[in-house]
Amino acid sequence: MSTSTPTPRSVTAPDATAPAGEAPGEELVVASRGGVVSRRNFLRVGAAGGGLVAFYAARSVLAPTLQQRGLLSPDGVFGAASTALADGVYTEVFPTSPLIMNPFNDPLPIPKAARPVATAEVGAWKFQPGPGAGQQNVLSSSGGNERHQCWSNDDRIKASNGGVAYPDPIVYKFDVKVAQHTFTSSAVLPINSSGQVTRAFDTKGNPVTVDPAKGVALPPSTIYGFNGTFPGPRINAEYGKPVLIRFENHLDENPLNLDRQDFGTKDFSFLTHLHNGHTAPESDGNPHYSMRNGPKYQGYRPGQSVDNLYLNWPAGGDDREKQSFFWFHDHRMDQTGSNVYKGLVGLYPIYDPKNGTDMGDETKGLRLPGVRTDNSDGSFDVEYDIPLALYDCRLDDGVTTHHDIHDADFPGTGNKAHPEWWGKTFFKHFPNHGFVGDIFTVNGAAYPTLEVKRRKYRLRFLDASIARIYELKLMSSTQGPKSAMSLGMKDDDLHGQWRIPDGQQCMKWLQVASDGGLVPFAFTRDSFELWPAKRREFVVDFTRYQDGSPTKKGDVIYLTNVMKMPNGRMWSNSSRFSPDPAYKVPIMKIVIGDDAPDNSNIYEGKPLRSMPPLPGNWKTLMDNRLIFEVQRGSAGGETEWLINGKPFDPSGPETSLKNPAGKSPLAQQKMGSFNLWEIRNGGGGWVHPFHLHMEEHRVVMRNGRDVTLSSPGHPDDLSREDLVALDPSESTIIYRGFRDFTGPYVAHCHNLAHEDHAMMFGWEITP
Repeated sequence: MSTSTPTPRSVTAPDATAPAGEAPGEELVVASRGGVVSRRNFLRVGAAGGGLVAFYAARSVLAPTLQQRGLLSPDGVFGAASTALADGVYTEVFPTSPLIMNPFNDPLPIPKAARPVATAEVGAWKFQPGPGAGQQNVLSSSGGNERHQCWSNDDRIKASNGGVAYPDPIVYKFDVKVAQHTFTSSAVLPINSSGQVTRAFDTKGNPVTVDPAKGVALPPSTIYGFNGTFPGPRINAEYGKPVLIRFENHLDENPLNLDRQDFGTKDFSFLTHLHNGHTAPESDGNPHYSMRNGPKYQGYRPGQSVDNLYLNWPAGGDDREKQSFFWFHDHRMDQTGSNVYKGLVGLYPIYDPKNGTDMGDETKGLRLPGVRTDNSDGSFDVEYDIPLALYDCRLDDGVTTHHDIHDADFPGTGNKAHPEWWGKTFFKHFPNHGFVGDIFTVNGAAYPTLEVKRRKYRLRFLDASIARIYELKLMSSTQGPKSAMSLGMKDDDLHGQWRIPDGQQCMKWLQVASDGGLVPFAFTRDSFELWPAKRREFVVDFTRYQDGSPTKKGDVIYLTNVMKMPNGRMWSNSSRFSPDPAYKVPIMKIVIGDDAPDNSNIYEGKPLRSMPPLPGNWKTLMDNRLIFEVQRGSAGGETEWLINGKPFDPSGPETSLKNPAGKSPLAQQKMGSFNLWEIRNGGGGWVHPFHLHMEEHRVVMRNGRDVTLSSPGHPDDLSREDLVALDPSESTIIYRGFRDFTGPYVAHCHNLAHEDHAMMFGWEITP
């Protein structure tokens, strides 16, 4: 459907008569004894077989029943006994993906900049974008119910921009829709967890005998995509030039009659978050807002649309707060992981044209690599500046049982294998030890090849995975890739599918940016960790190796992962913790091509963007800091993820743990204020990539140690970030601001299996 006037369709309205204590609009599930409880509360429990799918909506409601059954521990949740009961809810088995037989043949997809909607076309829309009442969304045939808190001509922007307003937003339109995606053109070989060749299946579920020498074609997977692609569109944005994107929901339309399989939101709703844009709540795409305002639901349903306004305005109007690489992704409450894994990912590099600082033109400003081409519609492309979105997936083997607490969302699909889905993406929403894939992709292609010129490139990395953390090196290999299967590997050692046993580091990284934008000084690294949702930017000089010898045309370098992570809990081996010299997984092949002109000028130690200063008395804020502890609940099977002992409640802000001043304040901050927040990892052998919306922060302490001058394990602590990397049982204290907007936001673990099972809390900025 090409029109921008959504046609309202039949959708289930939020339940205005939800049970006491439940937010209107929550999905309800029915227990086998006839009781009704929200999915949020249903997910707080272990499981008993037979006549009961055990749950507790709240201690006051179900505690007597649980006590009678001996399942209630002194702290009000299930004890260890419910781990065994969890077998009634899910089966913790994952398929082994078919081997991609001829990797490193498909070219790396490099998305071009999306083109904005023509002014005349926008003018013909029934529902016009704008700053007026009801213009922020379209919920029905009569329009919307929200307005933008701050438009491009707002006095706040003028005050920070020398009295001058920003121009009207550049308008884009992205349809959220069902489509297909193929990860490789290579033939594949079906194998089991022992590395033995097995059978494939056709789309009707019939077994197919495979010639091991030839393999079989891989079927496309069904995705949900922005404009039907994975990754979705790329917007090249600029500070001072606002962008408005109309996201329109067409997920209920399925003209190709594609099999949606058993993951993704069953009601086809979505909620888009620009991670980590400095954005007002109504455009932030967070469920603390959406459950209370706008759609008053987990997301926007079929036939609805939302105009997310990205002002491209640095926090406080401070140039030092400018960032450089956002991404946008689904944030629908309870289904973020399944929707992101199904494809709802887009790219948003943002440039700084002020004084030519970082505008994609290597002849101006900081002279970072990039050759800019302006298009007639106001968009622009930048050569030699490449976003690289890493994503791991699993493909169905046709014999693994699908057994998950979410089976009820897809009637008839649960507790059985699905041979008709062979070779298509497999997802487990409710995993015990987290979800990681065994195939690694870059920009949606499995094991692609990037051909480069002999010159410097800017590489922008994003981890778009559910839980996997990568540690990346640039390596050469004389013998080339060998399949893990051919090396006799089995089970988790098959992850990544390919190895370079003789791989040796051959180049270093020159880091120029982290989550929060350009770093104060460019610095070199042998390797770097990339946690879920984190971004890191590097300049690589493809004219010479680290020993100073020149490259030559035809040389091959491999982007290589050296972090072994068998499950979603944490890594088993990495450079920081017990390195495994045999674990060298090539993710992307880089082939050196011809010489090319290079006018960039970047070197180790070059000043880039200064940091906003910490107040000299920041330690005096310690006693009154807010404290939030992320922890695994004891609800059995590690299926409940909590903050300060509670699951996410969208109805209001979370309460801090008691701080040294003896207070437990609400997570509320006055607009324009700054504060220290402590984020703790409650243990259990897990790591947590913890994300706070709306502004960047600076880590000032780890485990009681001041890291403002040095942080050996996490060198990015010396820059601005929007995601805290929490090592096992670690405590961090961050300093951040709360500027320019008011309203509800969230903070959450970006291991999306954790976020979707309640490891999130609401916080607010008040006037």
